[in-house]
Amino acid sequence: MIHNMILSASGWRKVFAESGKEEDSSPSIGKANTLISILIGETFSEFLLEKGLSRKPVVIVGQDTRPTGREIANDLMKALLYSGVSVHYVGITAAPEIMAYAKSADAFVYISASHNPIGHNGIKFGMSDGGVLPAEESKKLIAMFEKKCGILTSEAHAWEILSRVHDGNLEKHYEESSRYKKEALEEYASFIKEIIAGTPRPGEQEKIFSLIRESLQSRPLTVVADMNGSARTVSVDRPLIESFGIKLESFNDKPGEIVHAIIPEPENLVYCADKMNSMQKAGDNSVILGYMPDCDGDRGNIVFWDNKAGENKTGKTARPLPAQEVFALCVMAESAFGIWKTENISGGGLYRKIMARSERKAVAVNGPTSMRIDEICAKLGIDLFRAEVGEANVVHLAQKKRDEGYNVRILGEGSNGGNITHPSRVRDPLATLFAIIKLLAIRDRTDEKGTLKKGLFHIWCEKSGQEFRYKDDFTLSDVLETLPPYTTTGVSENRAVLHVGTQDKGLLKERFKKVFEDEWVAKKEELEAIYGYVSYEADITNGTEEKKNVSVWNNGNGGLKIRFLDADGQTKAFIWMRPSGTEPVFRIMCDVKGDDPSAERSLLRWETSMIRRADSMGNEGLQ
Repeated sequence: MIHNMILSASGWRKVFAESGKEEDSSPSIGKANTLISILIGETFSEFLLEKGLSRKPVVIVGQDTRPTGREIANDLMKALLYSGVSVHYVGITAAPEIMAYAKSADAFVYISASHNPIGHNGIKFGMSDGGVLPAEESKKLIAMFEKKCGILTSEAHAWEILSRVHDGNLEKHYEESSRYKKEALEEYASFIKEIIAGTPRPGEQEKIFSLIRESLQSRPLTVVADMNGSARTVSVDRPLIESFGIKLESFNDKPGEIVHAIIPEPENLVYCADKMNSMQKAGDNSVILGYMPDCDGDRGNIVFWDNKAGENKTGKTARPLPAQEVFALCVMAESAFGIWKTENISGGGLYRKIMARSERKAVAVNGPTSMRIDEICAKLGIDLFRAEVGEANVVHLAQKKRDEGYNVRILGEGSNGGNITHPSRVRDPLATLFAIIKLLAIRDRTDEKGTLKKGLFHIWCEKSGQEFRYKDDFTLSDVLETLPPYTTTGVSENRAVLHVGTQDKGLLKERFKKVFEDEWVAKKEELEAIYGYVSYEADITNGTEEKKNVSVWNNGNGGLKIRFLDADGQTKAFIWMRPSGTEPVFRIMCDVKGDDPSAERSLLRWETSMIRRADSMGNEGLQ
């Protein structure tokens, strides 16, 4: 029944459209998927009840705007009610919204397949901490579900639940959904303000927000949003953005109005860029930022007005910002904001300044996040830690580091763009957008004593040894020029995805090691002469753990990275690989220091050819 379903900590996913076609926009899920939905709901109920909660568990249920979401929610709720769980149904809701609201309940079930094609759908599970289940808890839930589905009478049992809980039993929950949706919006609006301001104190929040509003009065800002029918069409985006005096120009903004591919990568950000270009052409030069969320609204990448594009003979234009640059920009902005806030908002006293200097700060990222982050963190005196791919892995690594005494303000998966800003446990395009807005709005000013108070960009320029690049009338294009230059494979590019035949991915990596070692001997002189690579080291990631310079490359389904070092022992590039946890593919990428597309292409082709050879080997190839 579930042979084609992917079960991971990042979510349970499959094609839920009854036809089995991933681009099918029909709302019907069919009998087989109905039974699966019932068993999923019952399994999660049993998982919660085993925790021995002191009262009847309250579970928030919501969905994104995919066509199959309503039918899956309907069946899940029947199973939850049958099992004795109290259900609060919020209908269409963005992932950060339901996770903020979940803090008022015991758990949440969110129906979404994130950026996957429209015929896909899936389930995310979490507790009242507002994040998805950690890896160990997720494994336990998956084992319970697989065991339940393996019972010969499982289908009959699912039909029995359906016969006992009719659609009429859900009428009350649908009637009450508007009340719960209103509560969810209120909780989320309050929570996102805390994230943006970096403080739960309303007074401190207002000082920051007032400064941003005042700055934007002299530098008007219009933000363009291609909602693409996502769950963010019915979230807090418009009232929040407009509360800062920012104009929001949105389109494709009806729930379910999914008019193009869902993943917010450059090939789909062009619609937002086109809208910005047409508005600029019409004379509105305040249009300098845009964003597009994915269907569940937790991931949103950025389009910006590049006023320096003319230097490349393409003319000034709106340009999608690659995911890795989005994350790097947010890490820099939020880190500089933390420094600025300590000096200007949190009292600014000597004690606070001493504490801020002595505090250990860290950023948590996934394995394929570009080495841009390493350089940015080094310049700002921030420690960097890496986890395996998967938002849950990065979130729990960050919490682990907080438990060790670190202040982890920002974290995320640079390979996918966006960011997670504490205390949130999920990516949020509003957190991304406002990290950039703060960078543009909080500028140099002189206080009543005539003392210069440096803005965020000035702080970054000073800390990174680039103060000569600072100017008062800077634009986002100026800011981007100060980020460390790297050339990185995009996660959605066709060449970043391989289909391999070897089922045991650990075995595939063993074979790859043999191929690589042979190739290294043959190509070492060439690699040194062309790129300056004189040695290599291998790193692996599993869950929240990273092991560097390992000799055993078989780490199952975890991530494997090969770093190339120069004569000074500095890493100048890496290649990376890992089987996807949410799609039946093998993901690869390359990251090269500098603006060097030819080196990136060459290394990725080499990696691809070696994986192909490893995939075609028999066990005798390991001898």
